[in-house]
Amino acid sequence: MQRVMLKSKIHRATVTDANIGYEGSVAIDESLMEAAGIYEFEQVQIYNINNGNRLTTYAIKGRRGSGAVSINGAAAHLAKKGDLVIIASYSVLEEAEARAHTPVLVYVDAKNTVKKISAELAGCV
Repeated sequence: MQRVMLKSKIHRATVTDANIGYEGSVAIDESLMEAAGIYEFEQVQIYNINNGNRLTTYAIKGRRGSGAVSINGAAAHLAKKGDLVIIASYSVLEEAEARAHTPVLVYVDAKNTVKKISAELAGCV
């Protein structure tokens, strides 16, 4: 049996731009993508903390060190500059792999600078 598991997430990133005119995707600061192990053109899910919207798109590299999290194309209708989002990527693992799997959790500050990388969820009861 295979299981879909959280591979990584960027937690509480601030949207820096929402560009309806772009053809699609989310542009993420390349250093954040590397910290989370997200590849360019990899499918990601975005959960908007401000309004509850959820969407699926793919990641493209934003300028390294820019703090960019730009929601593009039709998805820009679901987020605006300043919104807080969670960007999640998933992997499909075999049962044994899933049992041993640990996700990469990237926590950022208001400028989308990495504060902490962990394998433990912050604030869980």
